[in-house]
Amino acid sequence: MRLAARALGWSAGARSIVEDVSLTIEPGETFGLVGPNGSGKSTLLRLLAGLAPRPRGRVQLDDRPLTALSRREVAQRIAFVEQIADTPEALSVRDVVELGRTPWLSALAPFSPGDAAIVDEALQAVGMGRMAAQAWATLSGGERQRVQIARALAQRPRLLILDEPTNHLDIHHQLALLRLVGRLPVTVVLALHDLNQAMGCDRLGVMEGGRMVACGPPSEVLTPERLTAIFRVRATALRDPADGATVLRYHCLEEEPR
Repeated sequence: MRLAARALGWSAGARSIVEDVSLTIEPGETFGLVGPNGSGKSTLLRLLAGLAPRPRGRVQLDDRPLTALSRREVAQRIAFVEQIADTPEALSVRDVVELGRTPWLSALAPFSPGDAAIVDEALQAVGMGRMAAQAWATLSGGERQRVQIARALAQRPRLLILDEPTNHLDIHHQLALLRLVGRLPVTVVLALHDLNQAMGCDRLGVMEGGRMVACGPPSEVLTPERLTAIFRVRATALRDPADGATVLRYHCLEEEPR
């Protein structure tokens, strides 16, 4: 699915949170958003998903305005995973993931064995198959995050939007999740704090003060000069001898000897 945004913006009262963001994300692309805390990443993701009230600008999916689609049509195309998702605690893990099938159900198309198979597949994809009967209330933060991602996968979206999806996950599940997302045959937009993880995206958008100040391949936008200016760190690019990948090592500017 092709995603395009033009002059996108949003304000909270008199304060501008996102200002004049335009970008195009091609079908099948994995697009990462990076930036310091408060730079507007989460708000931009909500704007792209059509979840922020009274936005400025426009969003298009495959050249169709997002505003021209019903909520059901949007939910059949876009799955959005927030940093912290609210779910009724009386539900089981499987119940939560089954909610991802809701956009596809109706009186004429009730929950079927095919839907159950999709739910099973989503649970297995995030390593939660053995915990399907467990109560949501008993899960750790990382387990809840994996269940919410399974719920999004069960939607079978064409566009997957993830806000800090590796939050609360141990390193094994962080890497497994990013590998899973990278293999999905969908367009992916995700916000990440870990710049080394962001290096695996096809392209990155760098946010600062509500604006997108750079956009392009990771190696071109995460320059030492930009990392110093925006993240206030000095970075050294290293080459991993195992696979040739670029790895960034950071040094806090405030701790450098004067």
